[in-house]
Amino acid sequence: MTDKSPSRPKQGQDQTREARLKAALKANLARRKAQARSRKSAQAVDSDETENKNKD
Repeated sequence: MTDKSPSRPKQGQDQTREARLKAALKANLARRKAQARSRKSAQAVDSDETENKNKD
């Protein structure tokens, strides 16, 4: 009978996984910030157009 311990990720694999997760989180945050900026600028353009129509 062989008594094997549960397989655990090796130290190198753990660091690689953390690096991938860190990169994915950074990319996700950048994408969300870009979306927020574009939404904010779109709202500003819409409000400017609304103000111009009300002046006419």
